Amino acid sequence: MSDPFTIPAEEPAVTRASAATGTAAAAATAPSAPAESPAVARFKSCRWRRPPEDGPECCGHRDVLPMAGTTGFDPEAWCPDCTFYKLRRTPKKRSRDDFGY
Repeated sequence: MSDPFTIPAEEPAVTRASAATGTAAAAATAPSAPAESPAVARFKSCRWRRPPEDGPECCGHRDVLPMAGTTGFDPEAWCPDCTFYKLRRTPKKRSRDDFGY
């Protein structure tokens, strides 16, 4: 006899997802990547960020670098209210008429 007051065992998430959609493709999809925090997004758009090609990714500003260092740089600690933040931008293409010398 089954007891009506017992909690049924939890089914694996893959089984529930495939049962809900009726396809095996839904079970094969990987979970989405976590969204990056606003501090990381700001760090990646800052002009002082050193790209990974130049060594460890860190803030290269001359006032931040001695305190933060290159190993273990944490954007959450530095970037949310950084006073040195400057947005990277692509230079505007100038026409030949802009040179007035």
